[in-house]
Amino acid sequence: MKQREFITLLGGAVVACTLAGAFAPDVSRIALAQSYPGRPINVIVSFPPGGNTDIMARALQNERSKALAQTVVIINKPGAAGTLGLIELSRAAPDGYTIALTPNNPLTAQPHVQKLPYALDSFRYVCLTYFAPYVLIAGPQAPFKTFHEFVSFAKAKPENLIYGHAGVASQPHLGMLAVLKAIGAEGLGVPFTGAGPMAQALLNGTVMAIAETPAVAAASNLPVLAALSEARIAALPDVRTMKELGFPAASFTAGGLIAPASTSAAALATLEKACADATARAEYKAIAARLNRGHQRRGPRHE
Repeated sequence: MKQREFITLLGGAVVACTLAGAFAPDVSRIALAQSYPGRPINVIVSFPPGGNTDIMARALQNERSKALAQTVVIINKPGAAGTLGLIELSRAAPDGYTIALTPNNPLTAQPHVQKLPYALDSFRYVCLTYFAPYVLIAGPQAPFKTFHEFVSFAKAKPENLIYGHAGVASQPHLGMLAVLKAIGAEGLGVPFTGAGPMAQALLNGTVMAIAETPAVAAASNLPVLAALSEARIAALPDVRTMKELGFPAASFTAGGLIAPASTSAAALATLEKACADATARAEYKAIAARLNRGHQRRGPRHE
């Protein structure tokens, strides 16, 4: 996946330059191309363990290690709706040994809601690694078991619904706001550092619902009430879309590998090829499919 395709999907931004030909060749770059990578590569994940970004990073970890013939280390750096990790990346040496796997939101939405020391052109876009629609997930202790019960409960009185999100204007926050706007209700949002803590809060009853990916629901065996997608999700064929339920709303997340803007073309080319090789492997595809599958053991009642 070329960087233009990646950044277009992440937010429709225009990439200022391409990987090829961005830097003139010289002796040091030729040497880099021959020796890179010569030591382990750190991959920053801007969310805590257990969330969708972390799950996808770890699904890719082993296959990238094989493709690069080098150890790949995941470093979780959660906080501030996914921006702390990208701040660290923007300040990292552009040597190809510190990169990040990030969803679209910290790049495309967060710069509009908080002042950040990075922008879209602070990074080079290596490859797209995943795309996932969002779903509405309920907690096992929530006072609703179906989507229509959720609507009735949320609309009963302002802030009757307590939901979790990963920070103001994070994708889980925007996803839940889309749901609430569609049904004409308000809720009380509780911020967490990422999907893992959000799922735990659902399980223990601290919050009642979240908007996240099918992988998060499957990892904790949580019931899915509706899909925030244009069409039904193949892995969740019995889960209706909000459009089918009469309340059009959509939300998704996409993510991929990025590097500091001044990273050499030689290192970027190596990373891009390794990413393409890793995502093409049957082992990675099997893990990704398994992580994004649905489940029926604790699904919603049919309406």
